[in-house]
Amino acid sequence: MRMASVRLSASLVLALSACAAGDIDGPLSEGEEQEPEAAAAKRGCATSEPSADEKARIQFEVEAMFAAKLGKPGQSVSEDELASVAEALTAPIQVHVHVITSGTQGNVSDGQIAAQMDVLNAAYENEAISFTLASVDRTSNSSWFIAGPGTTAERSMKQALRKGSADDLNIYISNPGGGLLGWATFPSSYQSRPWDDGVVVLYSSLPGGSAAPYNQGDTGTHEVGHWLGLYHTFQGGCNGQGDYVSDTPQEKSPAYGCPTGRDSCKNKPGVDPIKNFMDYTDDACMDDFSNGQATRMISQWATYRDGK
Repeated sequence: MRMASVRLSASLVLALSACAAGDIDGPLSEGEEQEPEAAAAKRGCATSEPSADEKARIQFEVEAMFAAKLGKPGQSVSEDELASVAEALTAPIQVHVHVITSGTQGNVSDGQIAAQMDVLNAAYENEAISFTLASVDRTSNSSWFIAGPGTTAERSMKQALRKGSADDLNIYISNPGGGLLGWATFPSSYQSRPWDDGVVVLYSSLPGGSAAPYNQGDTGTHEVGHWLGLYHTFQGGCNGQGDYVSDTPQEKSPAYGCPTGRDSCKNKPGVDPIKNFMDYTDDACMDDFSNGQATRMISQWATYRDGK
């Protein structure tokens, strides 16, 4: 479970709460099957959300903007066409890690940070994407330590600590509470809110942490997937465009645990992609991105982040 807070480009003159976008990640009970909206409500998200239709419209407009940037306004963009405009990342993404503590609580070790970097590089190796640790800073601030998405404390933290530009990955390690494992921003939001860009993860989700079964570092993998432009595999349920990737089978709702053979959209081809890093299964269950997801990440990088 992990989800990115979707904050859309100002060029769309649209704003959503992180919960409304369906991309803030927090664990529910294993095996619990809820629609994303119901799961978000259980996680304590804001109740004044746009309707499902409004969220779908906003997502459509974001994708239309992406298509327009690729020279395909008003049209769908095939995976082959996306690949033709994308350039593989030839240099590692620079990662700035910000460890937020409350006294000694949350003060993850350098070894855990190194292990998290190893997890990211292993997960993205086949996608021609790599990461290198550029800096680590540590700040004891009790308000920032528990800052939730969209809060004044989150804004203060990020405005004080964020480093680099659109192609630098900032990871904030903290303890936001409310059952949240993490959240992230999407590439298309950087231009309007550069200070906000980055990934927040629960400190105990790092390798060796106490958040079992989410303590092998794949909360970081999942959130970075959002940061590179991926939606959840269950985006949109069984209908519509889903996650805008053609080779991930559609999925009605998040999967938990590791339910091999689960098929929540029986009228659609393929069983649920429970091993995909963009589902909600246990860290031990997750092990892949699809070829289409790799293409989308690199294309989103070229469109919104590379040199921006």
